[in-house]
Amino acid sequence: MTWRLQLSSPANGAWNMAVDEAILQAVACDEAPPTLRLYAWSPPCLSLGYSQSWDDIDMAQVQAHGWDVVRRPTGGRAILHTDELTYAIIAPTHHPLMHGGVLPSYRRIARGLLAALRILGIEAQMEGERAPSQQAPPVCFEVPSSYEITVNGRKLLGSAQARSAGAVLQHGTLPLWGDIARVAEGLRFPDQESRVQAQEAIRNRATTVSACLGREVTWQEAANAFQRGFEEALGMAFTMGVLTESEYALAATLRDKKYASEGWTRRRQMT
Repeated sequence: MTWRLQLSSPANGAWNMAVDEAILQAVACDEAPPTLRLYAWSPPCLSLGYSQSWDDIDMAQVQAHGWDVVRRPTGGRAILHTDELTYAIIAPTHHPLMHGGVLPSYRRIARGLLAALRILGIEAQMEGERAPSQQAPPVCFEVPSSYEITVNGRKLLGSAQARSAGAVLQHGTLPLWGDIARVAEGLRFPDQESRVQAQEAIRNRATTVSACLGREVTWQEAANAFQRGFEEALGMAFTMGVLTESEYALAATLRDKKYASEGWTRRRQMT
């Protein structure tokens, strides 16, 4: 099956999340082909996981840095999206890549991610299955989850899934360069000492592409590696594409009614 490849211009958090969900709904209704979307963020955006409490956010710090804030449709903890490549892979639930549930599909997709990193020159590993943490830290990159990608035990690429009635969205973040601990500057801590300790923990447990390679990798170089990695490891064939008119219209509605709304983003408890 031929996949649609989308290379999206940098956009704000509400639009990026709205586009991912619009493609998910279109694929679920068989109105769009399976899609690999590669994108970036402007301005930098702190994203919360679906069920994460808004109370984790230090909004004064976020505003002081000029960051955006959005809540993802997928689980996990807070991520600062800047200096990175983000991928979204969307396919029907019956597709061979996605069937069997979350963890089997994670393992399959990880083969493409690992191949992309090898093309960049990074020998990474896929973590095994991990029991859910009862007291998860507010930062996504502080602790690897099941089948995420690490280098020498430090998390490099984190992913999460959302499943609708007919399709699956998995998206994830590859930090390219910069201080991986910057995310803590936008989160709430009881005092500055606790914030500094959290930053040190993140730096010890997570890494970036440039730290692994000793050089900066551009977004386009990483995007090329993702395309090749998925082609070689998963046998995908790609055709360049853009959003359909109906996907674009749905994304605009989702942005305005959902992802840009305080009712969605600032909820303290998600059900």
